[in-house]
Amino acid sequence: MDFSNRQTALDHEILMSIDKPSRYTGGEPGSVMKDDADIRFVICFPDVYEIGMSHIGMQILYGMFNSWQDVWCERLFSPWMDLDKIIREKKIPLFSLESQQPVKSADFLGITLQYEMCYTNILQIFELSGIKFYSSERGEDEPIVIGGGPCVYNPEPIADFFDIFYIGEGEVRYRALFDLYKKCKSEGRSRKEFLREASHIEGIYVPSLYDVTYDENGRFADMSPMYDDVPARVKKQLVKNMDEAFYPTSPVVPFIRATQDRAVIEVQRGCIRNCRFCQAGQIYKPVRERSPEQLKELAREILKNTGYEELSLSSLSTSDYTHLKELLDYLMEYCGEKKINISLPSLRIDAFSLDVMSKVQDIKKSSLTFAPEAGSQRMRDVINKGLTEEDILHGSEMAFKGGWNKVKLYFMLGLPFEEESDAVAIAELCNKVAGVYFDTVPKSERQGSVQITASSSFFVPKPFTAFQWAEMNTPEQFVEKAKITKAAVRAQLNQKRISYHYHDSGTTIIEGIFARGDRQVAKAVEYAYRHGAIFDAWTETFSYEGWIKAFEETGVDYKDYIYRVRDDEEKFPWDFIDSGVSKKFLLREWHNAAAAKKSSDCRKQCMGCGAGVFGCGVCVE
Repeated sequence: MDFSNRQTALDHEILMSIDKPSRYTGGEPGSVMKDDADIRFVICFPDVYEIGMSHIGMQILYGMFNSWQDVWCERLFSPWMDLDKIIREKKIPLFSLESQQPVKSADFLGITLQYEMCYTNILQIFELSGIKFYSSERGEDEPIVIGGGPCVYNPEPIADFFDIFYIGEGEVRYRALFDLYKKCKSEGRSRKEFLREASHIEGIYVPSLYDVTYDENGRFADMSPMYDDVPARVKKQLVKNMDEAFYPTSPVVPFIRATQDRAVIEVQRGCIRNCRFCQAGQIYKPVRERSPEQLKELAREILKNTGYEELSLSSLSTSDYTHLKELLDYLMEYCGEKKINISLPSLRIDAFSLDVMSKVQDIKKSSLTFAPEAGSQRMRDVINKGLTEEDILHGSEMAFKGGWNKVKLYFMLGLPFEEESDAVAIAELCNKVAGVYFDTVPKSERQGSVQITASSSFFVPKPFTAFQWAEMNTPEQFVEKAKITKAAVRAQLNQKRISYHYHDSGTTIIEGIFARGDRQVAKAVEYAYRHGAIFDAWTETFSYEGWIKAFEETGVDYKDYIYRVRDDEEKFPWDFIDSGVSKKFLLREWHNAAAAKKSSDCRKQCMGCGAGVFGCGVCVE
């Protein structure tokens, strides 16, 4: 792994003139250099280095690809505005971190699609690399562009920009794809021939091989393959045995502080909870756990190889990991001896979790985070949160007795079937939590007063959820609901102990359009980018007005994607994806939501969602 003879793409003068030059130099501990690989794969996170380097999925693929002798995987992140300007002025081709060589000369450019608001950054990557925006225009000298990640569960708004989408978990089919690529290359076959062959691999979606039709209203009507050998449906890929899946024990350790600056072990994938708003809970079904023995070994190896002083247990709902007590008993002893902190995101507030947190956290420094999602019990039943007010207040009481006095509460506004009283209920619940503190902790034992920080995001309906049929609120409705909550907070007895913040409504609207849009949206994405849209996930660079103008100028009826309830029978642009979870089940849950009828979690009772077809995880326990 020799970095000594490597020339950096940026000279010393440029590096000294930009913010955080370490974002662009590579050479970090754990990064890989090769000189004899058959395939050069550049893996890209279309946001800044610190955010991309916090993503465990990217680290998994980077480690797995580089464990194969014939593949060299390099990293790429979006250059921030300062370097973007210099690259354009000086006509420097965008380069990967490891080799510092142009991205355009790679065999593959793989882009992880974690968040819809990064879509214009994809076009930034293409433009700075000299890669044509549209798949149909690319030549033999340009990389095969692949998209992966949660946004591929509706890839249609950006389908024209990609050669391939990989549907599902990356550990399963990439080896077959690379072997096919090498075969086609050795036989001198064209880009189009490779893409046609690639579509035969399960989980590989090649958008250019499908015809899309629209009805007289301009709405999506149907999608069908152009050729008999191209599958009509693309099946999600998933790891059936987590202990057999690759996991990196020597991940790249950034020179600068990443957003998540710690070692991470992934305890399980999926979630048993069936929250109706949550896309991740459906697309990662069924729940599959790693064994505690493997997790103990992974923790030891990663901590030894990286030198991190904090270890995080990652999953959608860590409390639901069935061997959590055994794992934590071991880690608290092992990490305690080495003065390593343990981070436990995604815990439910119950006696066991609070007991654990009191042992692993410095209570004086930390606040307790809890996500009721809705203020009223009726709304929590609508979204199937599986949490009662009694649970919340009892959990708060135990937390205050345990020494916490700072609580963060997360809510959503604009949920389906919401009423004005539900916005008020958020304030009332915060007031009750603060009241529990004063009822629980005697004056003589109080370390400062209680602080309740409440924040609400605005709801976005996502594909493969029960709410994929729902309409969204307008920006004005979102803000009005937030104002109702804010006013209600001021009316509470404990108002001075409660601070309330809400998310930007403009970003929510654009995210909603991308989430359920179709191929017609691509022209607006290009227009917005050409007129300055970039880093839309960042408040300081996002322009809502710019996006609305892009939709209007390109004739995209953006309101139709978000401001209407879908018919039960409506065809969706993402229906070609077989996620395992059936549309019939999701529709049943949509009707249950309308009736505020609760559903079970996967361990208490099988809901017949369809994920049992995979024959693994909680479905066969």
